Amino acid sequence: MGIAADIAIIIVGALVGGLVAQRLRQPLILGYIVAGIILGPYTGGLTVSNVHDIELLAEIGVALLLFALGIEFSFKELQPVRKVALIGTPLQIALSILLGIGIGRVFGWSWFLSVWFGALISLSSTMVLLKTLMGQGRMGTLSSRIMIGMLIVQDLAVVPMMIILPELSDLESGLAALGTAVLRAAIFLAAMFFAGTRLVPRLMGYVAGWNSRELFLLAVTAIGLGVGYATYLFGLSFAFGAFVAGMVLSESDHSHQALSDILPLRDLFSLLFFVSVGMLLDPVFFLENIGMVLLIVLVVSVGKAIIFGGVATLFGYGNVIPLAVGLGLFQVGEFSFVLARVGLDSGSISADLYSLILSVAILTMLFTPLAARMVEPLYRLRQRWFEFDLLDTVNLPREGLVGHVVIVGFGRVGEFVAGILQRLGQHFVVIELDQRRMERAKEAGYPVIYGDATQQLVLEAARLTESRLCLVTVPAISVTNAVVAGVRRICPELHVVARVESMDQLRELQQLGVYEVVQPESEAGLEITRQALLHLDVPSPEIQRFVDGVRRELYAPLYEEHDDYGVMTRLQTAQQLTQLHWVPLPPHSPLVDRTIGESRIRSRSGVSVVAILRNEELIPNPTPSQRLEAGDFVAVMGNQHELPAFERLVLEERVDAPISNL
Repeated sequence: MGIAADIAIIIVGALVGGLVAQRLRQPLILGYIVAGIILGPYTGGLTVSNVHDIELLAEIGVALLLFALGIEFSFKELQPVRKVALIGTPLQIALSILLGIGIGRVFGWSWFLSVWFGALISLSSTMVLLKTLMGQGRMGTLSSRIMIGMLIVQDLAVVPMMIILPELSDLESGLAALGTAVLRAAIFLAAMFFAGTRLVPRLMGYVAGWNSRELFLLAVTAIGLGVGYATYLFGLSFAFGAFVAGMVLSESDHSHQALSDILPLRDLFSLLFFVSVGMLLDPVFFLENIGMVLLIVLVVSVGKAIIFGGVATLFGYGNVIPLAVGLGLFQVGEFSFVLARVGLDSGSISADLYSLILSVAILTMLFTPLAARMVEPLYRLRQRWFEFDLLDTVNLPREGLVGHVVIVGFGRVGEFVAGILQRLGQHFVVIELDQRRMERAKEAGYPVIYGDATQQLVLEAARLTESRLCLVTVPAISVTNAVVAGVRRICPELHVVARVESMDQLRELQQLGVYEVVQPESEAGLEITRQALLHLDVPSPEIQRFVDGVRRELYAPLYEEHDDYGVMTRLQTAQQLTQLHWVPLPPHSPLVDRTIGESRIRSRSGVSVVAILRNEELIPNPTPSQRLEAGDFVAVMGNQHELPAFERLVLEERVDAPISNL
């Protein structure tokens, strides 16, 4: 069956590898790479017949990944990191090349091969990093934006490297080729700008008008891969063209739907990429040179981590960011394979150096998710050693914090709570470790402490002992448990309200002495169910009994701890079940120029009139003698059956004969 059989073998193997990785609580990409090693041509057994064809398909995965990244790309979001991306990345590449030259000279390689090796290790992996960030929920943080910005510049740098490196023996021709590539890139970007503002939005609007999900997906894929292929024919990187196409599509009104449709396709082809990476590893070469390979992996990983962390520090980023950037970008990337293939085909590097760089790249890719998980524990270790360098406080009151609320986390929930407390005039302070969210709190004028709320120093800076309440709004139960444990050590009697996602998490917090909890998903589900039952004409008392019963099951400890909690929730439910409706009175309505009593509104429809809005005047709780006028807005209260009856009463054909009061 040829390539069809190869794809089937790869997908099944990747599934097995992914399941094993998931079972071991490891990133899925590790399972994919190991599956590729097992299915590769060097291990025997069940083997893919044509590795080169799979590599070609894997290029589509790289292109689709950058295409999706381009759709999500925002110049506004990357604006804060433009300096470190545009200036820091070339500095990092230069320092990494020097590192590679040093390694090469130690092993006795020629100057020419050492420069090639330095260039190959200077590039990091966009695929591995994005998958790692997504898997660990770190997309959108300031450190992730710095890393993505630097990776974009690295990907752009591949083009001049592919031109210059093979021409190192004749730099004059290499520089001329580079100038031609720059001119081509400028022409291509100008053409894409025109297409992005004129053609693509019209095309997407036309395709969307057919209301065909299949055609829409096909159009999105055609734009991404078609532009990428056109870029390749133009002499530039296929993946770079796909990224630019994504940026163009991001300006369209259909960008969100395009992204959601392309994600499954992207994940499938990126799976092929990771499996193909594993296939390239020659276990025989690795075993014969294991000492040298592991030593180079160690030196490259540590050296690049120090370089990336140092560049981030040089550009003014502190706290956890240099550590996150260093441990996120230390690996050797997928474009190094492309660049190494160019060197091998041109005779610039030997087959042994090609195998060596593949071995180093694959091992560093395998270690990336594990190293990224070490960011938090290493940062905490650093906090214990260098406590003076931890805290960045903004907008804290000069007179100090007393009787305030401590909000841990400034995500959507924390931001909403902070806004309500500010409107009510309640004092509070936010603790946030995400730089992006901290900047948002700073812009809103909220008092905020940049730091890890699981650390005693940070909690003490928030004056926990002087506070009235601590709200933990972060969704991760591990973080919540650590925060609660820290709060209990400092202030055992302080009330803590925490966010939980399941009953198991609620029980965990119960063991820590926390009974004030909120389950956002459960509350949303109850509200959706309540509205659905109303539309299904289920009697209001039955809905109230059902909602009360479910809430009592969810929050049983709260009902036991606080007697008034059940009363409060029942009143809230009753208020939701009683609907207030505003109805305008048109001039032809039979209710115009008659009093409420004469119209017999209550007996004929069942609703109660609770207010009247006349021009700018509000008439609350009107009496039966209140006369209604054309243009009045009448506020009535009733159930699902009574409100439509009142609307029909308002729109009945007017009869001049007086309505009987009987």
